[in-house]
Amino acid sequence: MKIGVIGGGAWGTALAQVAARGGAPVTLWARESEVVGAINDAHENTRFLAGVALSQSIRATSALADLADCDALLVVVPAQHVRAVLTETPVGKTPLVLCAKGIEAGTRLLVGEVARALHPAAPIAVLSGPTFAHEVAAGLPTAVTLACADPAIGATLADRLAGPNFRPYASDDVIGAEIGGAVKNVLAIACGVVEGAGLGQNARAALIARGFAEMTRFGVARGAQIETLSGLSGLGDLVLTCSSTASRNFSLGLGLGQGKRAADLLSDRLTVAEGAFTAPVLREAAAEAGVDMPVVEAVCALLDGAEVQAVIGALLARPLTRE
Repeated sequence: MKIGVIGGGAWGTALAQVAARGGAPVTLWARESEVVGAINDAHENTRFLAGVALSQSIRATSALADLADCDALLVVVPAQHVRAVLTETPVGKTPLVLCAKGIEAGTRLLVGEVARALHPAAPIAVLSGPTFAHEVAAGLPTAVTLACADPAIGATLADRLAGPNFRPYASDDVIGAEIGGAVKNVLAIACGVVEGAGLGQNARAALIARGFAEMTRFGVARGAQIETLSGLSGLGDLVLTCSSTASRNFSLGLGLGQGKRAADLLSDRLTVAEGAFTAPVLREAAAEAGVDMPVVEAVCALLDGAEVQAVIGALLARPLTRE
């Protein structure tokens, strides 16, 4: 099975390395010409994943048409760009494995819903879980959820991507896998704020637990299975991204907690903190579903420029309730 990877950032490159294990053919599409050149000439993504020697079976391209002969496509561009890129991608009935985590602004659609609207004949799968790109590319042990409504296609994809240190767990809950990945990005910003404001480990642990409760409420309202939200793509990914500056979303929150402006923190074009774009869309979607998400509301206020201590004080002053 020839794999195509759409997106030449750190995560897309790491997944290309996974798919190329044993010399299997992989075509990686990247928008940046310097990324394409570096991968083809030096077998390294010097811009987004410097220092990792890539398999020579990975061929990079800047032409989406070059993906037409692939047997499956991993979609690894930022969530807000998925529609534009997939509109130009030759897909047909080729399975799409969605690796972006977010909710589309304006439509409030999950990435899978966007892909299904554009390519209704293509089987949809979601790959999500606790994954830092540099660790995956280095071959460190990693486990993920691979969700697909068609169990046969899901099993084929899992077998193709699995390796000694990369373990996909099968699921049929595509919505749950997507919601876990999208919501945890917003909650990771909140945990970064706790760290940056010096509120302590007790506060961060409490925030993870209460944030997970919000994720569960929203997920169930959108049709997700609780087991999925409690698994790798939900709780597992939440714990990882809420505990390390290797998380772009946690780092964004860390800066906000230290009193820095969101606009300044988001000016780095080499990385994308998906949670910053997902937060206001998630707030809208939660209101539409009648789901209370106070932590998400707090993150939105901070991104809008509210003062840190005022937002924290308002969150802590909420009426007491049952867990």
